[in-house]
Amino acid sequence: MKKKTIKSIWPNGKIINVNEGEDWFLVAEKAGIQIPSGCLTGSCGACEIDVNGKTVRACINQIKQSKETILKIEFLYDPAWE
Repeated sequence: MKKKTIKSIWPNGKIINVNEGEDWFLVAEKAGIQIPSGCLTGSCGACEIDVNGKTVRACINQIKQSKETILKIEFLYDPAWE
C-alpha cells in the first residue's frame, strides 16, 4: 500500500510534501529547520513540536496522516529560554 503524501508548513514558511512514516528530523532538515534534541528517547521533551496544535515528540514519533490535509508545524515556546 502506498504511503500518503501530506503537505506540511514549517515555521520558516517553507511548504514541502512529506510522507506518512517519515522521520520528523529528516523532513525538518529538508525544510531548512533544525528541531532541537536532547535524549532522543522521549524523556526530556527537547524535541517537542506542535503539529496542528497537538504536541509531538519528534524523536519517538513519525509523520502521521491527520484529519487535516495540511500539517502546520510550530515550535513550542518557553519564555525562560530568552
